[in-house]
Amino acid sequence: MTETVRTRVAIIGAGPAGLLLSHLLAADGIESVIIDQRSREEIEKTIRAGILEQGTVDVLTQTGASERVLIDGHRHDGIELRFQGEGHRIDFPGLVGRSVWLYPQHEVLKDLIATRLAAGQDIRFGVTAERVEDAGSTQPRVIITDAAGAAGEIVADVVVGADGSRSVARAAVTGSSTGGYFREYPFAWFGILCEAPPSSDELIYSNSPEGFALISQRSATVQRMYFQCDPEADPEAFSEAELWEKLQARVPGTTLKEGPIFQRDVLRFRSFVAHELRRGRVALVGDAAHTVPPTGAKGMNLAVADVVLLSRAIDALLQRHDEGPLDRYAEVASRRIWKAQHFSWWMTSMLHVAPGASDFDRRRQVGELRSVVESEAGRTYLAEAYTGWPLETAL
Repeated sequence: MTETVRTRVAIIGAGPAGLLLSHLLAADGIESVIIDQRSREEIEKTIRAGILEQGTVDVLTQTGASERVLIDGHRHDGIELRFQGEGHRIDFPGLVGRSVWLYPQHEVLKDLIATRLAAGQDIRFGVTAERVEDAGSTQPRVIITDAAGAAGEIVADVVVGADGSRSVARAAVTGSSTGGYFREYPFAWFGILCEAPPSSDELIYSNSPEGFALISQRSATVQRMYFQCDPEADPEAFSEAELWEKLQARVPGTTLKEGPIFQRDVLRFRSFVAHELRRGRVALVGDAAHTVPPTGAKGMNLAVADVVLLSRAIDALLQRHDEGPLDRYAEVASRRIWKAQHFSWWMTSMLHVAPGASDFDRRRQVGELRSVVESEAGRTYLAEAYTGWPLETAL
């Protein structure tokens, strides 16, 4: 027997994009079903960075999705660009009147899951989306398998792929699970979590002859730090002493506060934008639609911008029978997506040392950094992009 579930909107993926979309749709009186192949515990333990733009924080707080972001999150009014042993602060409020919040993604997920379940949201954990069919019809279907292996389908007015970089829904939109514009970077980040007090009140982005480093925070007692490494690096190949030596060498002029390292990983860098963001009544949001290097802190924020637009398009379609906003979703969303791709690429290329870089390349890079920090216009562009452009709502 194949179970058939009927809903207005079927959302594949219980990450930030899928959960927030269901929250915004519910506020408009539109029911949805969310499925995710992971358990709730697995989702809430997905540890990722969490720099939230001003607009993202406004959406979370003003819609009632999260109050904790303002209580447990930490507002950051700037970052430091460090090169040639000197630090240069970028003052966000002074330049653009906005800030960012340090609030890890798994905390956002906890807030969204709790909020949605308290509201009676139908979230089906342990359910795998096998494929999406009939994308061009008015009744697209998600073919599913539950945790016990039983087959089923979800029939909806709209299907949304919020299922991450290995999206199943993408194939129904682009014709291929890998259909998109793609760039692989020749370096990765070696990340650590350690038990130590913060080494800095704000994030440090450091360019050095040894390579890039990011000195971030997680809490008063746990810190997150990264340094540039080979994509094939073995996370277990270095002793703690060697890791601290590598990190310290990349932030000359700053003395890091060291402590026991309890987690280490290697994060590869990729840029990707799907060839299409929507086909018929199937649309993509978040990492299913695009991924960016983490240097510009755009990942989850870009997903929120997608969701704000798509929720309005779905509301227009299902409440007013107006297909125009959904027809324009991809075009409008793509404007911000490609701006974010550029900013992420720019920050990455400006701060990392490429393999085989010549003396000319290094000196040119320092010249670029000076062009930014010594110019109010340069600092303003960085601050504007880092804190987030105004969210578009009109379609």
